[in-house]
Amino acid sequence: MKIYITTDLEGPAMVSRFDQTRDSTPEAKAVAMELLTGEINAAVDGILDFDGDAEVIVWDGHGSGGIDVLKLHREAKLIARGPIRPPYFLDESYDAHMFVGQHAMAGTENAPLCHTYSSKTVEHYKINGIEMGEFGCRAAMAGAFGVPTVFVAGDDKAVAEAKALIPGIYGAAVKQGLGRELALHLSPAKARELVRRTAAEACAHIGDIAPFVLEPPYEQEIRVLEGVSVSGYIKRGAERIDERNVVKRSDNICDLFI
Repeated sequence: MKIYITTDLEGPAMVSRFDQTRDSTPEAKAVAMELLTGEINAAVDGILDFDGDAEVIVWDGHGSGGIDVLKLHREAKLIARGPIRPPYFLDESYDAHMFVGQHAMAGTENAPLCHTYSSKTVEHYKINGIEMGEFGCRAAMAGAFGVPTVFVAGDDKAVAEAKALIPGIYGAAVKQGLGRELALHLSPAKARELVRRTAAEACAHIGDIAPFVLEPPYEQEIRVLEGVSVSGYIKRGAERIDERNVVKRSDNICDLFI
């Protein structure tokens, strides 16, 4: 079995403030990275509980890096932060795709640290008319390779978002969102137990969960926050609709801003 894990820093238990995820507050971020790494390791343990010979590849999907590399599971392999673009080395060779540390899309009510790719610039993304955040975009990317997304760990709003797109997905809600920077958290130990158990369950049901597929051609609409320039998207091939909206069209999902 070969499993690809996408990670982010906003989703682990005990992380619910933006200062925990940014390099400008290194001490707070270091704690958050340790918490995320603990949940990643729990997911790896769950995979290995099901298949002791599984190969597990982890991609650090947090913009400034979110994994404590000195504490990563000894049996996992890491794609660290660096110059990388979609599909982030995910391909048809994987049996399943998982998320650990996931947050909800921008605008989700009471979702801690919710955003879509950038908390400072993006109001929303839509692909083929469906509003989606990082979970949906990357699950669809995996689906384009025939890889099912079978597991997500994060806050309860992120899990609900995932289940709305993939009804059979296995979700581990490690905290309950009470606001954009407020949550009711499981203890790290309980969160890791839940992640491990649920990841193992997901592995046992990979064959029951279909890949999340959006059919090409693709049309991605991006709306930025008021006062944010769209020039960066234009330079990378998007078409300007107005001051706050652009569209990118392609037959290849990996050409989109995902």
